[in-house]
Amino acid sequence: MEGITPKNLIRLSKSCIGDFEKKAVMEVLDREFLGMGAEVKKFEDMLSDFFGRPAVCVSSGTAALQLALQASGVGPDDEVIVQALTYVASFQAITAVGAIPVACDVDSDSLCMDWHDAEKKITKNTKAIMPVHYSGGVGELSEIYKLAKENSLIVIEDAAHAFGSEYQGIRVGGFGDIACFSFDGIKNITSGEGGCIVSDDSKFLKKVRDARLLGVENDSEKRYSNRRSWDFDVNHQGWRYHMSNLMAAIGIEQLKRFTILANKRRKLSIQYNQQLSNLTDITLINHNYDQVVPHIFVVRFTSTLLRNHISNKLNEYGIQTGLHYKPNHLLSFYRTNSNLKNAEQVYSKLLSLPLHPDLKDTDVDLICNLIHRNINVI
Repeated sequence: MEGITPKNLIRLSKSCIGDFEKKAVMEVLDREFLGMGAEVKKFEDMLSDFFGRPAVCVSSGTAALQLALQASGVGPDDEVIVQALTYVASFQAITAVGAIPVACDVDSDSLCMDWHDAEKKITKNTKAIMPVHYSGGVGELSEIYKLAKENSLIVIEDAAHAFGSEYQGIRVGGFGDIACFSFDGIKNITSGEGGCIVSDDSKFLKKVRDARLLGVENDSEKRYSNRRSWDFDVNHQGWRYHMSNLMAAIGIEQLKRFTILANKRRKLSIQYNQQLSNLTDITLINHNYDQVVPHIFVVRFTSTLLRNHISNKLNEYGIQTGLHYKPNHLLSFYRTNSNLKNAEQVYSKLLSLPLHPDLKDTDVDLICNLIHRNINVI
């Protein structure tokens, strides 16, 4: 359609930052200590208060998952059960430590892990379960923890979509074994890039802190005060996965206004629900937005043909859409013959609509009006 420019494009997702984030970054630049230091410590302290237990910051959500697996003792030939419907980062983190991702199906309603199918995938080599909190919901998380306890497995929650969401009255990350979050540019809060790991296990977190700094023992405390270790020891594989002051400076300001960002995401999602729930050719995820802070807004159509038709129509009006996600067991590197019926059927009919705090109410009105106008024209 003529007249569409980057300025009037309605983006699927975007970084939503303001003057406070820019000012904070400039202050770090002016001090000329850009690496891991005091800002990272401050961000970690704020996150620890937010979750009610210790948080350790790293360079990305994927790094968080990899370090969580490594620090939990997951390694070569161990198996980790993970849902197929997730971003490839979940699978890459598993293979990065030499372990084997075992794809399981998703629940057809929540699109989170189907714990019944996960139970069938447990073998003597299974070491961990990685539920993915798809779109901000957590599914039947208590059943997953029960299953893990019965089989002496560790639960590593991929909570990249669920920053700020609650389960049974407690924030995701504030309970359980281990939760990993992403702060990349489009998440519920951003630090540009980055992530964090949350746990009560002090020995586990000590391993994470060392591993994020190339395995250099006890280097984190020195970095917090803008110093470095020169005479040190290394006893295990480490990585350059620490967060920088630049990233933390953005994250600090984002966390300060998290309530505003979260409420905008909730408000927009409720608006979508109100305008689309009466369409018989669409199924929505039934989130309780008093508890869920949505990262993406996903609709499921009755057919792939209809999904593609609506996507094309929206794109004609400069409205971006997405597909979250192609099931990982269909990717060449992770391909298996697993029959994961729900994940495969859902993927072929899913469409993600724009959702971010800078989206306007009128944008949602336009999107919903276009869907109403075109859903029966095919």
